[in-house]
Amino acid sequence: MQPDLNTNIAIHLVQRAMERPYAPAVIFPHGRDKSGQVSYSHYTYRQLDDQSNRIAYALHRQGIQCGQRTVLMVSPGLDFFAITFALFKLGATPILIDPGMGIKNIKTCLEESQPDIFIGIPKAHLARKLLGWGKKSLQMCFTTGAGWLPDTISLPQLVKRYPANKEFHCYQPEDGDVENNGDTAAILFTSGSTGVPKGAIYTHRNFNAQIQALQSLYNIAPGEIDLCTFPLFALFAPALGMTAVIPDMDATKPAQVNPERIFEAIDDFGITNMFGSPALLRRVADQGIRQQRTLPTLKRIISAGAPVPATVLEQFSGMLNADTPIYTPYGATEALPVCSISSQMILNHTRALTDSGQGICVGFPVDNLEVNIIAIDDNPIECWSDDLCTADGKIGEICVKGDQVTLGYFNRPDSTLLAKIMTADGGYYHRMGDVGYRDSEGKIWFCGRKTHRVQTGDETLFTISCEAVFNTHPQVYRTALVGINSNIDSNNNGKQRAVLCVELLHNVDAAGKQQIIADLKKIQQRFEHTKAIECFLFHPAFPVDIRHNAKIFREKLALWASKKLS
Repeated sequence: MQPDLNTNIAIHLVQRAMERPYAPAVIFPHGRDKSGQVSYSHYTYRQLDDQSNRIAYALHRQGIQCGQRTVLMVSPGLDFFAITFALFKLGATPILIDPGMGIKNIKTCLEESQPDIFIGIPKAHLARKLLGWGKKSLQMCFTTGAGWLPDTISLPQLVKRYPANKEFHCYQPEDGDVENNGDTAAILFTSGSTGVPKGAIYTHRNFNAQIQALQSLYNIAPGEIDLCTFPLFALFAPALGMTAVIPDMDATKPAQVNPERIFEAIDDFGITNMFGSPALLRRVADQGIRQQRTLPTLKRIISAGAPVPATVLEQFSGMLNADTPIYTPYGATEALPVCSISSQMILNHTRALTDSGQGICVGFPVDNLEVNIIAIDDNPIECWSDDLCTADGKIGEICVKGDQVTLGYFNRPDSTLLAKIMTADGGYYHRMGDVGYRDSEGKIWFCGRKTHRVQTGDETLFTISCEAVFNTHPQVYRTALVGINSNIDSNNNGKQRAVLCVELLHNVDAAGKQQIIADLKKIQQRFEHTKAIECFLFHPAFPVDIRHNAKIFREKLALWASKKLS
């Protein structure tokens, strides 16, 4: 039986510990012998529940209270799971920041979130001291190490002071008490791929709705074995009744993963479910195809964070059973999942339409979620009206409403105002920041980020729709549409030059580049929506986000292109 949506998210762990106490909850690689054979440590569900109780009780005795904002900088592993669930049980608010976003952004996130407590590995405390993280707001600091550090308390030593069998009862949030932090389960920062990262306020209701949606969408059953390559998504595994296996990899650099470590974990445990970024799938597929690998135990792959190229889906599918799908859910930190589509649907039906410039199909909206497309507007919209909606087939902003949609951003009232539209029933829509459309069957198509559209004055060009037709060239790795010499007036009408930046799969000489440009111009003339592109520029390596190696920093490319053409 599913818990009530307003129940503390940690209740899922408590239930699993009662139902399957001796089943492994988390498995973590902690070393290798001289032959290179990996050894693992683990928590059963009962052990994880007990350890999170001990930590919650120890932190409570040390003075941490419900609602206190707590930065958690702990490496993926047993401590990460135990401490996170302890904070949920305590009613404290974990602040979860992706370390892959860079030092500058991390400092900004900590300044905005004003943390009361800092829990981290010794290296995180060194960075905190050197870089001044949270120095204006922090009241207590805890290290996961057993040794002494200045102005910190050793969490392992603290836990030892209190009875090992001490029970700790989960804090139960009060429905609707978000404004007083009573129902603020966590603050999760966005990737910041189109600006400064923002802290999305998560309630227990948001988390519970996500768990129910994922279970329903993908028919995930208790007892499955999950390979977790992204730490935050790994937290869903125990709640869904899966065993979370952490692979031997640097979770902040999936594009550099050693594929052998992924194959190793799959073979060691008979992995049934795997979550991975598009960059990780590409790297694993490249090696797997060369080695003629097969992965028969996998029941499904889930990949999110950026669009997954059809070529990657095709390659990875070659290692799977014929009926094993790769799902690519669409969503964002503020709302996930929104839609979902399978590799079979993409490869057999929507790929050709994407290649002709009609956008990327992200599938049908998930159950119990409202998705609407409204006319593009760069200004705040205070109140929802159905008159905002566009007709099917017309590109506009994607807006969503449902229990997994977050209410706002922490300490970012202006950003919240831009992103939310209040409804007459007291609810709200979230503006995804993406543009797209609904087709006649009800499927949603993604055409790019709203801020990345190029306005020439005569027409508006959308990144994904334009880039896809050129990405079909066999020598092109990826392309990026940018607008330069921007002159946007008060009515948000643009006067930009449309430029296509091109990154090749391999280096070619000057004559080869001239031939590729000629080929691209022939492609351009076949499509009405690409004719406004004025020129093509080769770039050696696009600036991209560290984690996914797929979110292109078009703002940086636009500056580069402007200098090249000046």
